[in-house]
Amino acid sequence: MLTRQLIQSRPTAELTETKPLGVKPKELARDIAQHFNYTLGRDKSCKSAYYAYTSLALTVRDRLMERWKNTLQAYREADSKRAYYLSLEFLMGRALSNAMLNLGLDRPLHKALQGLGLELEELADIEVDAGLGNGGLGRLAACFVDSCATLQLPVTGYGIRYEYGMFRQLIDNGHQLEEPDHWLRDGNVWELERPELTVSIRFGGHTERDEQGRARWVHGQEVLAVPYDVPIPGYQNGTVNTLRLWKAAASDEFSLSEFNAGDYTEAVRSKNMAENITMVLYPNDASENGKELRLRQQYFLASASLQDVLRYWVQSHGEDFSRFAERNVFQLNDTHPTIAVAELMRLLVDEHGVPWDEAWSITRRTMAYTNHTLLPEALEKWPVRMFRQLLPRLLEIIFDINATFLREVEARWPGDHERVARMSLIEEGWEQQVRMAYLAIVGSFSVNGVAALHSDLLKHGLFRDFYELWPEKFNNKTNGITPRRWLAGCNPSLAALITEAIGDEWTRDLAQLSKLAPYAEMPAFRERWRAIKLANKQRLATYARVELGVQLDTAALFDTQVKRIHEYKRQLLNVLHCIHLYDRIRRGDVGDWTPRVVFFGGKAAPGYQMAKRIIKLVNNVAQVVNHDPLVGDRLKVVFLPNYRVTAMEIICPGTDLSEQISTAGKEASGTGNMKFMLNGALTIGTLDGANIEIREEVGAENFFLFGLTAEEVEQLRPHYDPQRIIRENEDLRRVVDLLASGHFNAEEPGIFDPVIDAIQGAWDPWMTAADFPAYLEAQRRAAAAYRDSDAWTRMSILNTAAAGKFSSDRTIQEYNRDIWQLTPVAP
Repeated sequence: MLTRQLIQSRPTAELTETKPLGVKPKELARDIAQHFNYTLGRDKSCKSAYYAYTSLALTVRDRLMERWKNTLQAYREADSKRAYYLSLEFLMGRALSNAMLNLGLDRPLHKALQGLGLELEELADIEVDAGLGNGGLGRLAACFVDSCATLQLPVTGYGIRYEYGMFRQLIDNGHQLEEPDHWLRDGNVWELERPELTVSIRFGGHTERDEQGRARWVHGQEVLAVPYDVPIPGYQNGTVNTLRLWKAAASDEFSLSEFNAGDYTEAVRSKNMAENITMVLYPNDASENGKELRLRQQYFLASASLQDVLRYWVQSHGEDFSRFAERNVFQLNDTHPTIAVAELMRLLVDEHGVPWDEAWSITRRTMAYTNHTLLPEALEKWPVRMFRQLLPRLLEIIFDINATFLREVEARWPGDHERVARMSLIEEGWEQQVRMAYLAIVGSFSVNGVAALHSDLLKHGLFRDFYELWPEKFNNKTNGITPRRWLAGCNPSLAALITEAIGDEWTRDLAQLSKLAPYAEMPAFRERWRAIKLANKQRLATYARVELGVQLDTAALFDTQVKRIHEYKRQLLNVLHCIHLYDRIRRGDVGDWTPRVVFFGGKAAPGYQMAKRIIKLVNNVAQVVNHDPLVGDRLKVVFLPNYRVTAMEIICPGTDLSEQISTAGKEASGTGNMKFMLNGALTIGTLDGANIEIREEVGAENFFLFGLTAEEVEQLRPHYDPQRIIRENEDLRRVVDLLASGHFNAEEPGIFDPVIDAIQGAWDPWMTAADFPAYLEAQRRAAAAYRDSDAWTRMSILNTAAAGKFSSDRTIQEYNRDIWQLTPVAP
């Protein structure tokens, strides 16, 4: 008690005012040693490199911390408008190298560690990926928060602190196996727990109303949301923004009376149920329990984040919400957090006494929705029954919103009952469903797609009714990637060559890369560019050898398709091409041959059986091809297990040809295509997603285009006949026959029958057979182009030079200009 009194009576400045931390090698080395000896209590007998890594990370975090505090103080003093990025995924990857780069500590830390007898690369490999995302959606969120900090925009990210991230993928006899990714097993040095900001979340129960008709949600299960803050440094500008991740905890550790009665299991049941909410990233929702847990996660994120923002508002402005919409904006990253529309209404109306009409006006002026998919099955719907059980008050609000909205629709289109049914937030059927994307559109002032084609298809396809009602809401924001991690960080040799040629402004303004174009005509520059690519390919080959024991020829064309395994992304089309190349070799058709290594990587959702079967096919083909003495180094097929951010940082710089071959009209954008392009890979792809804009930027002559357009896909669909295509195309017929013969599954008869049926079936929505002949022709062009190494290098340089548009800095500038309208704040 005495200590607390002394602290409370002492001026706050005495505790918070410190001298700035040094950034010279000697000062860094001293702090690393201090943390090793005193923070961690280790001595010279400690042989574990983990503690050296932790000491290094703490030293970097200390430098982040002082900038972080200065940034937060600057935001408080500016009291300007703020944005909040709500996402169920943040695929951050490793933090150490990114923090070092953005703080400008690379060189001094290298020197400091050398003086201590330590190697940075060895220590950096100890850090595990923060795999809090499934793929592109989470990686995009990570790039966006990086760009917000670099542009000094007051933006806070909100997500979930999953105990287990994206599963660790193992390959056993060609099959995907999933292991838990317990990334927090050894703790996370980069996070800061903030228990004093814990908020309460409710589930279940029922609604009661007082004499004035005000609703009160009662008798529900209470769960606590505990925030953990992660620093997000801007690029060498002193700004450090916040990513706040929520962890679920029980409101009571256990029931003491039940424990004393001997029922330990029941005593801790509520604790386990609460903690399960943030235990695993994206549970498999094939089961009823999985669906319920996923809905709990989504509401948990939305409610905790909104309560956090409203608490800060009330502390600063009291219960006056008249200017709330002017000073706050929420960006909803896909449908997952869109329940925030109804939850903000509940908080304003029920908790803060704001009249319904005023609350609805505030909500519709603060919410902005980003759509990331064209697949109808990915637009989430939840059973009304489940909502009623878990979130009864939210369901009432959604019904009230829907009633108001449908009156607006009926007023616009009197008597058009079909349109009213199509646009209703509630889908009728054998079981009523809540359409979450529709809730987002109705409750937002902005709806954006993530590539020009995607946004156009949303307006004229998936959301056509809503576009006709509110055309002013719809806009496009083509995705981007951060050039810090995806060039400066992962490809330092190429970054250094670019900086030597055009200066270093490209790290903040990627459009500066256009200045590289003239260098493509300089033989000496091409030679240096080619040498860097070869070194990166050697690094990738070493990675493959360590992972799989396979020996690769770095002179071969490195042809890569790494992304989530899904039928629309058409890894199947790629492996069919591998079988075609193998068949050619076996037939002796090797004139003007281009040696090729085909890399695959990616995870299939645990319940997605066809995707898992495609992984099995790739691995079986690899097993046959790589051990056939007739093939030798002409062709290798490699499936890299456990694809993740850290792996991509090796794969991307070492790739020659980037496979972006989704069925046109199915990929919203893609960002892997941008990462490969930025690092000098050439693209083979369809006119889908951001491929269209990539081709526009780099020129048709530097892009290997093939396949049906989105319009042609739809025109062909009613009379698609893949069996006729197979009969009439000898190359495809030979591939299908070889596959059907059991050549790649001699000991597992019938295992690939579903794959063969999918290729031959007229119902195939991905039209693999339709695009196969054109794909082969594009691959022949790519192979021929690669044989002229000088011309290929010229095209490689031009791809990088044309990548300026695809910076996430540009994307965020457009979000800010058109949607958020924030004022940058420097600390």
